Amino acid sequence: MIERVLEQQKALSQILLADRKTRHLVPQWQDTDVLESVSKALKPLQEFTDILSGEDYVSVSYLKPVLHLFNTKILAVNDEDSDLTNTIKSKILEYINKNYDDEDTQELLDMASFLDPRFKTNYIAVDKLPNIKAKVMSDMKEVSQEQKTTTKKSLGSFFKTVSAMPTSLQLEEAIASEMNSYLLTPSIDSEEDPLQWWKLHQINFPRLSKLAKKYLCFPATSSPSERVFSTGGNVVTCQRSCLKPEMVDMMVSFGNMFQIHTEYFKIGEKNQEIVIGFFCPYRTALVCTSTHCEIFFAEVGVIAK
Repeated sequence: MIERVLEQQKALSQILLADRKTRHLVPQWQDTDVLESVSKALKPLQEFTDILSGEDYVSVSYLKPVLHLFNTKILAVNDEDSDLTNTIKSKILEYINKNYDDEDTQELLDMASFLDPRFKTNYIAVDKLPNIKAKVMSDMKEVSQEQKTTTKKSLGSFFKTVSAMPTSLQLEEAIASEMNSYLLTPSIDSEEDPLQWWKLHQINFPRLSKLAKKYLCFPATSSPSERVFSTGGNVVTCQRSCLKPEMVDMMVSFGNMFQIHTEYFKIGEKNQEIVIGFFCPYRTALVCTSTHCEIFFAEVGVIAK
């Protein structure tokens, strides 16, 4: 909005000057300076907010690098900026750091950054790194113990040779070796998908890959959950207030999945009407024209008009 006011400043001034009752509302140079200072301080935050509010990719591990970027570059005091811009940046930075100052929050962000092959230990404080490594090893040990309790005893287990080293020491060595091997692997590009990397390397890092699924699934912001509530509000209306809770859950879940995984493409022209197809993970295709809409269920071959 501020950018639009600055872009259309001349047009707004001409419109306000045309009427005697609104001439006093014409922006002065002081007002323009204030708007420019505010816009310069807030504009860089818009892109970060949009990106961190996404739900189709890993976002929680971005928080630590983004906070570092804010403190060192984006919101840092610059001599070339006006005093008002620097003041706004300082207030925003103080507010952000205060909200992320909690120890549990910092530990979660450090764990997510550690388990992201793009960042690993790059954005973890040196004094906190030993504690994070100890936390990772402790979680890996819990994962191993859970896997033992859920795995059935196989016939081959009766023929295992007994090792002189205690089982607990063997497990600790295996965990330490797995973590050190992960840290020695080269970091991937920041544009790559960490989940795809873990999918390819889960054989080499079986315990760490399970921790990655646990920590990297958190959204960085509350926007995804707010979208679900908005979808629920669109489903349950005054005209549809008798829907059962189970049906509402199914409709909201299907609607979210359909929007996330939908692919739009032109599949042809029929009677000079453009036909557009929508595909979702359940192999359901929705074909729409300007006159009718048909739902094709590829699994059963039923057409509903």
